[in-house]
Amino acid sequence: MTLIKNIADFTGRWFALLVLGGAVLGLLLPGQTAHIAPYTPLLLGVIMFGMGLTMRPSDFAIVARHPRAVLLGVLVQYTVMPTLAWGIAHLLDLPPMLAVGMILVGAAPGGTASNVIVYLARGDVALSVAMTSVSTMLAPFLTPLLVLTLANSTLPVPAGALFLSILQIVLGPVIAGLLLRMAVPALVERLLPAMPLVSVSGIVIVVAGIVGANADAVLGTGLLVALAVILHNTCGLGLGYLVAVIGRLPDTARRAVAIEVGMQNSGLAVALATAHFSPLAALPGALFSVWHNMSGSVLATYWARRAPRNAPVPSP
Repeated sequence: MTLIKNIADFTGRWFALLVLGGAVLGLLLPGQTAHIAPYTPLLLGVIMFGMGLTMRPSDFAIVARHPRAVLLGVLVQYTVMPTLAWGIAHLLDLPPMLAVGMILVGAAPGGTASNVIVYLARGDVALSVAMTSVSTMLAPFLTPLLVLTLANSTLPVPAGALFLSILQIVLGPVIAGLLLRMAVPALVERLLPAMPLVSVSGIVIVVAGIVGANADAVLGTGLLVALAVILHNTCGLGLGYLVAVIGRLPDTARRAVAIEVGMQNSGLAVALATAHFSPLAALPGALFSVWHNMSGSVLATYWARRAPRNAPVPSP
């Protein structure tokens, strides 16, 4: 287990570069990596099961203690990011499939790596975990509704099928992992050190598969999609922090909200795009996976060197 933990620590430390390496591998070996794309939902289900193993019922306690901070963050998550995605897609006049892919990213819950980034940024980790957990639990209802509202004029959106997919890919595995930890906590505690390795490996494989399946599109429209992704992520981070400032949250909570809002579960967007639209619609999610882990790591490094002006999260 010590060796596995050391490998897991290494993958967590170099997460962004490993994901970038997966994208490069997809470009270099498109014929081989493209075969991975159909297995994206299964891989994401494994990742979400691992996320469930890291959760405990006590992670939701902060919702009861400080509901204003959690609800403010989740509200921004599900309003700012989908609206930004829709606006950027239309501003850059992206083709319909890429526009839907952008909206899927914007309507996704918080990213699975955000908690680690918040920890490295010296932010409020408990708030981050609560926001990820709550946004994930709401995803089966809000993600299909948002995609239907924002993208239905571009392409027909199978909202019911999206709902069922999110139940199967996200909510089911997360709850199964949570219940398993409650049932056999000692066994799960022994497995937890390996979870970063499972998550990082899964995301790297997914990115390689989606980029490989869209190698020609990446080379043809990749710069435009990359610009859309960078704008989306950067504006999400900035507006998340701004809303937290306006909401008079303490500095550690501002950092958590900014990162939670800016970092999306792009793997879910990739899985939904692959299952219900086309591999091309998965391209924004794949590039977002690469970029937001890089930008999050840079932001965490910046904040890690600056002590937060800490204060308790205000009571409602």
